[in-house]
Amino acid sequence: MPPRPLEIGPAGRAAAHAIERTRVARGYSQRQLAARVTALGRPMTFTALSRIERKVRRCDIDDLVAIAAALGAPPHALLAVASSHPESLRVGGI
Repeated sequence: MPPRPLEIGPAGRAAAHAIERTRVARGYSQRQLAARVTALGRPMTFTALSRIERKVRRCDIDDLVAIAAALGAPPHALLAVASSHPESLRVGGI
């Protein structure tokens, strides 16, 4: 049986939304932002970025840091929505 892909949790969904919101606010297309991320040394296609924004692909921490740098934003700004609602991040009743 093939491994089941990991679900994208609340923090991942919030970060994906923040990435898209910030990208649009800065006036970048997905292609432009992906090119900026790649220029910073983290290869990324616009398809990968689109999949992150559509919450189809998980955004790992290295992606997040590179995307934030390409957007001219601190990485924590892309996590602010999730961290301002910690109750939404509860895992397994913890």
